[in-house]
Amino acid sequence: MQLKKIRKVETMQITEQMEETQTNESPIVVGLDIGTSKIACIVAQRDRYGKLNVLGMGRADTNGGVQRGEVYNIQTTTEAIKKAVEEAQKNSGVEIKVVYVGIAGQHITSRQNRGIYTLPAADSEITNQYVKDMIDDMHKLALEPGERIIHVLPQEFVVDNNIKTKQPVGMYGSRLEADFHVITGKIAAAQNIKRCVERAGLQMLGLVLEPLASSASVLKAEEMEAGVALVDIGGGTTDIAIFEDNIIRHTAVIPYAGDIVTQDIKKECQVLRSQAEKLKVRFGCAIAQEAQDCEVITIQGIAGHEKKDISMRTLANIIQCRMEEIFSAVNFEIRNSGLQNNLIAGIVVTGGGSQMTHLKQLVEYVTGYQARIGYPTEHIARGTKDEIKNPMYATGLGLILKGYEVLAEDAENRNNKKKVERIVVEEKPQEEAPKETFQQMETLDSKPDVKSEPWWKKVNKDIKNWFADTGVNKDFEN
Repeated sequence: MQLKKIRKVETMQITEQMEETQTNESPIVVGLDIGTSKIACIVAQRDRYGKLNVLGMGRADTNGGVQRGEVYNIQTTTEAIKKAVEEAQKNSGVEIKVVYVGIAGQHITSRQNRGIYTLPAADSEITNQYVKDMIDDMHKLALEPGERIIHVLPQEFVVDNNIKTKQPVGMYGSRLEADFHVITGKIAAAQNIKRCVERAGLQMLGLVLEPLASSASVLKAEEMEAGVALVDIGGGTTDIAIFEDNIIRHTAVIPYAGDIVTQDIKKECQVLRSQAEKLKVRFGCAIAQEAQDCEVITIQGIAGHEKKDISMRTLANIIQCRMEEIFSAVNFEIRNSGLQNNLIAGIVVTGGGSQMTHLKQLVEYVTGYQARIGYPTEHIARGTKDEIKNPMYATGLGLILKGYEVLAEDAENRNNKKKVERIVVEEKPQEEAPKETFQQMETLDSKPDVKSEPWWKKVNKDIKNWFADTGVNKDFEN
């Protein structure tokens, strides 16, 4: 395959680029969304304003390799990944080696857990390391056989049973407590994703829960502070993430979404699955009363059979029944979270299943909350093609944003480590004068202050002293 311009995306290159000055280009990050109906690979780079400049993208059908968010056929899924990546490479001119990947599925569960950390002293300063130790402790929780922890998300910290804060670093105390939102999934599901990615010749830098990725791309800061429920309608699952006070409060997965609507259309209208999908995408309406009964869609017959006419009202009735069921399940999850009275910003719907007309009105009717359709335009640079602004690419763009968060955190940790290393390096001690040994001191003390006399004079003095001691007074001349 001929590439317009080769730019390798390597692990070491990415992490090192985060430490460069702001005048240099931002690293290139790739998001790989392995969905039930499609696989999307998006290549992007942040501009100087922090917006995503999408360099290219690729898309491929899963052809049944993924069902309800889980990989069911390794070979088929691997080939689809290769196809999407090759298209993204061709469009972007970037040779892709490393990716951030999303995970979803009915196997995803979440729980609340509280951690307690006793600090070394009564007035200890809380550091990033203490917070990291608490998060590491959460990774040691007892799980069901075959489960693994995907995310440990801190919510609120309490210092000395008194002060509540979202950022305890720099405060002083003797006891630190925290509430964590722990997200788990099946080990086999994560391993199957990793195996497909690696067989496609890629390295997986991170595994991100898909509703968290979608939230990053479509939700506004004000909504997450006020209280909002994100509903991502994919092909096989409908993913939910509830935020309040900028904290993730609840996550859930509903095991049916856009694909089951397609199945309903296929069954009720007696058409092929591919025809049912086209009917849903091109003519889908979520409220039957808004569709005209007199309007008819004509589709080709199967294998030479006569053409078939389907009224818009009939199609809308099929869609409305299933979408009401999905959002009744969403309402149940909202009540189950205990936050039903806290969603000031209502519900934001995104994903490929959010594109049918009048869905916003149906959501408001079924749930009683105000709603809007979430487009991933908040973080995209001007001039980006309209195609990438489609809600079906919200997860892929969110994976890129999450990738930048991970890289920034890694760069900060390395910088902090370097600072600590510089601080702990001891000053080189001043060189002291060499101490004289006992023998050296003895030798120096034995030296006369004047130059030694000739040996014969010394002999004469000794003789004089001897005679003086014996009482003989006689001078000896030289």
